[in-house]
Amino acid sequence: MKFKIGVLPGDGIGPEIVDQAIKVLDAVAKKYNHNFEYTHAWVGAVAIDKTGNPYPDETHEVCMNSDAVLFGAIGDPKYDNDPKAKVRPEQGLLAMRKKLGLYANIRPVATFPSLISKSPLRKDIVEGADLVVIRELTGGIYFGDKGRSEDQKKAFDTCTYTTEEIERIINLAYTYARKRDKRLTVVDKANVLATSRLWREVSQALEANNKDVAVDYMFVDNAAMQLIQWPKKFDVMVTENMFGDILSDEASVITGSLGLLPSASVGIHTSVFEPIHGSYPQAAGKDIANPLATVLSAAMLLESLNLTSEAKAIRDVVNKSMEAGIVTVDIAGDGKAYKTSEVGDWLAQNV
Repeated sequence: MKFKIGVLPGDGIGPEIVDQAIKVLDAVAKKYNHNFEYTHAWVGAVAIDKTGNPYPDETHEVCMNSDAVLFGAIGDPKYDNDPKAKVRPEQGLLAMRKKLGLYANIRPVATFPSLISKSPLRKDIVEGADLVVIRELTGGIYFGDKGRSEDQKKAFDTCTYTTEEIERIINLAYTYARKRDKRLTVVDKANVLATSRLWREVSQALEANNKDVAVDYMFVDNAAMQLIQWPKKFDVMVTENMFGDILSDEASVITGSLGLLPSASVGIHTSVFEPIHGSYPQAAGKDIANPLATVLSAAMLLESLNLTSEAKAIRDVVNKSMEAGIVTVDIAGDGKAYKTSEVGDWLAQNV
């Protein structure tokens, strides 16, 4: 089968880790007789440098014409350290989400037996943890009206949600819960925020059509605590944009390595698959970054194309690489640390 895949390497380590994922995808294509047609495009700081726009129209066109998009990372210190910069790499990420209708970010969080010792939490707390955090991506405070007063001494950010936006993400969360343990936790701050009260009202109204899934509700501060105390109690968690941003990052840390966790941003027009870590500019060009999260993101990409056996082949070879100690410096411990490119080569050869 033939598929069109948009490739947005982005900034920092993005190009290096995306290269390894493409090696693995090519190996899968050869094994299963597929044809993956890649189209590369600029996004983030590199796009600003080349076009002045962090998400150029040409890049948007590539994404719209793709069956799925593989994305690296966005971010550059020269913009991070300049709070007055009018154009920033992160604006490209927000523009991409809005224009492609990427309304839901899916983050699976699972522990790997060989890395349990690297978790900051005790083994008995994290062993067997397996959850999915579903974050609403195109609404809330990140996209609401914002500004400063004329004297610059007052600032505001507005959080807004509609019933339709909430219904869409809650229904998607039910779909994921139904594929797993049929448990859903809706996270809000309904005791304080009007938007959260709307979230809870809409969520409760949808329960009648989803009686096969057990639903509970949790305030965000309580959810943050329980993620650390009892991560195994969660199956699928769904929440609004800012809460999801924070909680998904918190959940990712319990596994022991940010370099192992993939994500998907589900969209109206297409979907984007990316590792959850950032651009890690300190490691850029050194061939030391962990490519496994990006490779696992490629597995999620294949799954979205209904290539389930192919996705499983990628996950299996990633597990084998960790068991064999073919890993980068961040998780090598006392063992040999392999280069980014060496890990990619090993994965491709062993698919």
